[in-house]
Amino acid sequence: MAKKIWNYRGNTLEDLQKMSLSELAELLPSRQRRSIKRGLDDGKKKIIHKLQKVDTIETHVRDMLVLPQFVGKTIKIHNGKEFVPVIIQEDMIGCFFGELSQTRKRVQHNSPGVGATKSSSATAK
Repeated sequence: MAKKIWNYRGNTLEDLQKMSLSELAELLPSRQRRSIKRGLDDGKKKIIHKLQKVDTIETHVRDMLVLPQFVGKTIKIHNGKEFVPVIIQEDMIGCFFGELSQTRKRVQHNSPGVGATKSSSATAK
């Protein structure tokens, strides 16, 4: 069986990497397209510039879009407590950094502590 070639709306990864930012914006969903059309602020431009030089960066910016140039790079995204390393793959193009790093942990309930119920005070004596 032949290997399936990944594409985004009919364009291969190489095609996406050759596109300008405005051409890429036309392929993205409306929220992401609007984010690009409003322009990138200095922090986002700095991330793009850094990732052209190095393969790993740490960032607090969670509203940056994953661009085709980021594929294969490692981005450590801050979740409020620590930096979570994320290896960017083709399927992540068009997502925001914040979608890739969860800010909340799953709740793990355990047995109740001492004094939490009436019966626990009776057994504590």
